[in-house]
Amino acid sequence: MSGVQHITVDVDDEGARIDRWFKRHYPEIGFGQLQRLMRKGDIRLNGKRVKGKEKVQAGQTVRVPPMGFYVKPENTKQPERMTLSTDDIADVQSWVLYKDDAVIVLNKPAGLPTQGGTGQTRHLDGMLDALKFGYDKRPKLVHRLDKDTSGALVLARTTPAAAVLAKSFQDRGTDKRYWALVMGSPRLAEGRIKLKMEKAPIKGNERMIVTSSGKPSMTDYEVIDRAAPRASWLALKPHTGRTHQIRLHCAEIGHPIVGDGKYGGAESFLGGSISNKLHLHSAAIRFDHPDGLAKGRVIEVQAPLPPHMAASFDMLGFDANHYSDPDFDA
Repeated sequence: MSGVQHITVDVDDEGARIDRWFKRHYPEIGFGQLQRLMRKGDIRLNGKRVKGKEKVQAGQTVRVPPMGFYVKPENTKQPERMTLSTDDIADVQSWVLYKDDAVIVLNKPAGLPTQGGTGQTRHLDGMLDALKFGYDKRPKLVHRLDKDTSGALVLARTTPAAAVLAKSFQDRGTDKRYWALVMGSPRLAEGRIKLKMEKAPIKGNERMIVTSSGKPSMTDYEVIDRAAPRASWLALKPHTGRTHQIRLHCAEIGHPIVGDGKYGGAESFLGGSISNKLHLHSAAIRFDHPDGLAKGRVIEVQAPLPPHMAASFDMLGFDANHYSDPDFDA
């Protein structure tokens, strides 16, 4: 690389920290070297100085300085995509809930990261070649779900569709509904949770906390059924998209999600035959079709519960088949 470059952030990288963006696209640059370049102002985001923790958004411009002198020859190998067996491909394709020429909606399994990270060798991003379905290019991630959250996740099959869908998610034009099994029984049958939240300054343990200076967040909830006083089934609609938002919100109202030891501690486990896995599921999603020729067409997809949540619902007497979100029926 001999001169300054200005790289436009792709929708695939939406929401990534800028230091991780560099690790993904310029793996030959060491962490210490990257930090020095940012401190000196040689790396900029939309013309402004930036710190490693700042997140990039699709369409922003990253100033990439000449970095030839910083390259470590032994580290120039590009990261490889996952090698998928025939069984892997069949498994990934079995997650497809909806597919057309522009969009794929998956039912992501619980426990599978959306993208790679420290110690993660198996992740959805590495499996997207299984979802080409005759296209030359793999589909693009439009948004993300936490590793332990299951359910509806949207992919774009074309670059124009990716741009439209990314804007829809950014502008909150996409309607998302989550189901959660929470500890105890909320006093109010429905409500709105509004908090300011930010990441806790603890290395190696991503955790969100409530602070007066944090970013605003808002989630509506409705109690669908109760197994009082043990647990309740909530439907939740997030109006913002903060990291771990629903998990923190449920914990803050005194009803942590079952299996969420990070935010609920030891009190978030029901015990007995109820799984200790996180009981949070992206149950339904609705958005306008990204193809301009299909103006007015709405895609609405509901995702079946993962096995551990289905088993817990059965144990507690909750019947997911007999509930339909009223807003989705409007």
